[in-house]
Amino acid sequence: MCFLFSCAVVMITHTALSLPASLLLYITPKRNKKKNAKPFTMGHVKQKKEHTIKKMLMKEKSLSLKKKREAESYHASTQSKQIRHDDTVTEQAKRDMASVQFRKLQLTQNDSREANNNANNAIIQNNMFLSSNQNLGPPFRIWLDTNFINFSLQNKINIVEGLMDCLLAKVIPCVCSCVIAELEKLGKKFALALKLILKDKRFERLYCENQYADDCVVACVSKAPIYIVATCDQELKRRLRKINGVPIMYISKHRYTVERLPEAYGAPP
Repeated sequence: MCFLFSCAVVMITHTALSLPASLLLYITPKRNKKKNAKPFTMGHVKQKKEHTIKKMLMKEKSLSLKKKREAESYHASTQSKQIRHDDTVTEQAKRDMASVQFRKLQLTQNDSREANNNANNAIIQNNMFLSSNQNLGPPFRIWLDTNFINFSLQNKINIVEGLMDCLLAKVIPCVCSCVIAELEKLGKKFALALKLILKDKRFERLYCENQYADDCVVACVSKAPIYIVATCDQELKRRLRKINGVPIMYISKHRYTVERLPEAYGAPP
């Protein structure tokens, strides 16, 4: 076998050598050689490595950007859902607040109506205190205040005679111990008024444990509305107007008059 193989090789080489050169050109394989081809060096290897590294970096960057966009879209969707939820909650809270305010408005309107009705009833009863309060009648008991006594002396009005001229009936002027204590504290200016009240037997003295005359008269009249309160104090008048069936006497044009009693003598027109 080896002999035969060697013989075949010798014959092939012989025939190849005997062929012309033109045929050998066609038989031999041609190499695709590029024109001006540069030789393969280490720089090409570095460029390929750099190119592959750049591709990898670009892929990583694109993946990171994609993940970032997905995260932003997820956060945006969650925020929009939270905003919608907050909007619904705020709308519900606004509705609840509106209903509460409407209820409060209704309650205040009802309270104001009741207060107006009570005030109107009080005014009617005060205007008709002689008919509504059966405890009032001659002789009228007049509860005297400190400033009423003071203004009476300044206007040179005899207290007992002025009261009788106003009411056209017998009167009993009443002075409480707290009023006498206030007159004593005021000093010498009211010494004459003190002597007149203490000496005149027509004045009836009342005893109490209150420090202030205003609180005393309000408490006394609230328990037993049998007095006509004589005062020139605006704050005390305001407190007394809230009590039903209690007439108030004051000084007007150097004479005594009663509130809401136009038929009384000396009442202003």
